[in-house]
Amino acid sequence: MEELIHYVWKHKIFPLRELFTTSRSKVEVIDPGLHNFGSGPDFFNAKIRIDGQLWVGNVEIHVRASDWFRHHHDTDPAYDNVILHVVEVADVDVPYPGNANRLIPQMVLPVPGWVRDNYDSLIRSDSFPPCAKEVPSFPRLMVHSWLSALQVERLEDRSCAVTERSELLCRDWETTFFVTIARNFGFGKNGHAFEMWAKSFPLIAMGKHRDSLFQIEAVFFGQAGLLNDPHDDYGDYYVRLRNEYMFMRHKFSFTPIDPSLWTHKVRPENFPEVRLAQIAMLFYRGCLSISKVLSASTLDDIYCLLMPEKGNESVSDYWHTHFAFRQSESPSSEKRISKSSVDLIVMNSIVPFLFAYGRYKGDDVLCDRSFDLMEGVKPEKNKYITQWAEAGIQCQSAADSQALIQLSKNYCEKHNCLRCRFGYEYIKRNPSFLAEDEQQQER
Repeated sequence: MEELIHYVWKHKIFPLRELFTTSRSKVEVIDPGLHNFGSGPDFFNAKIRIDGQLWVGNVEIHVRASDWFRHHHDTDPAYDNVILHVVEVADVDVPYPGNANRLIPQMVLPVPGWVRDNYDSLIRSDSFPPCAKEVPSFPRLMVHSWLSALQVERLEDRSCAVTERSELLCRDWETTFFVTIARNFGFGKNGHAFEMWAKSFPLIAMGKHRDSLFQIEAVFFGQAGLLNDPHDDYGDYYVRLRNEYMFMRHKFSFTPIDPSLWTHKVRPENFPEVRLAQIAMLFYRGCLSISKVLSASTLDDIYCLLMPEKGNESVSDYWHTHFAFRQSESPSSEKRISKSSVDLIVMNSIVPFLFAYGRYKGDDVLCDRSFDLMEGVKPEKNKYITQWAEAGIQCQSAADSQALIQLSKNYCEKHNCLRCRFGYEYIKRNPSFLAEDEQQQER
């Protein structure tokens, strides 16, 4: 497996003896180079001393030397600067592209048996995480360092989605924020529908109607395709909303989304009608704007922004006794956004938005604030967090749980152990490797 040879080379897991090329030139690896995951040689800018001569250039790795020709590197000028060809089996000599008389230095680097065994045990493990039994023995400093790196990696991934959304919206960051928040109000099952809904009308069209909660609700519910039924038995509120929407739709040439996008296979408090009513109130109160979020410097500020104090309504009166238009009245409830829901909005929308917007503006303060917010939110509760807790890693904040989710989804589930620091700690372990190497040298 070529990836294992990459791994051995990258981490310099070399035999405890001098290294030589196939032509018996002495090799000293000063720097294995930068691992390249794109096209071209496998490692860039390596530093290698061959028979005392320092070479700086690229390194290519194959299982068999003949793979050089099978991959057509012999005709690719991108491989002109290869200074060493590392293989497990040297079945042929390899010349430089365009110069058949000049051979590339070639070195055989076998993958130690214990590296293969450790890697195989991870890949074939039935437990999750695969390295669970070894986790308690990992150096605490390494664990902390890796989780910190994973936090950044996950935030980078999630902020990229915000940046891409902004580009599709012509760098309209106000709309980008609204769409990002709206998607989160779907809380999973209705996320896509909420994003489609938020993109279905220009916010600027609502500018002259922001002071009317009724008109905001008419547009929001109408664009959601929830005012399509001409049923008078839905009640006077529904009829008035529908009539208002028909006027607004004609005025702005609105086109509602397909109502079949919505699912009601969720708890009543997560019905799309309830969430739309909550968004409408937040929009009416001016809470869903970039300026308000940028001025919220702490987590408590965001709680105050998205969770109105008692006495301030979370939804209009109709929704106190309804979960959907088609349902009869239910016992009165405030339909307030819960603290746990706000925490999800912070983690899934506000944090990645602040990071993406901070990058766009070159504002490190905003980027740092996104990390501070993660540290303040309580960790999520899901199967990944439970499994890592059983393995010995406890979460202190959402920053830790986000790191473990990234680790689980992008490394463990994809068997990407060779790129994981926990995997490295596991694979490199071999208490008997000194004796094994000595036996090999004696042979």
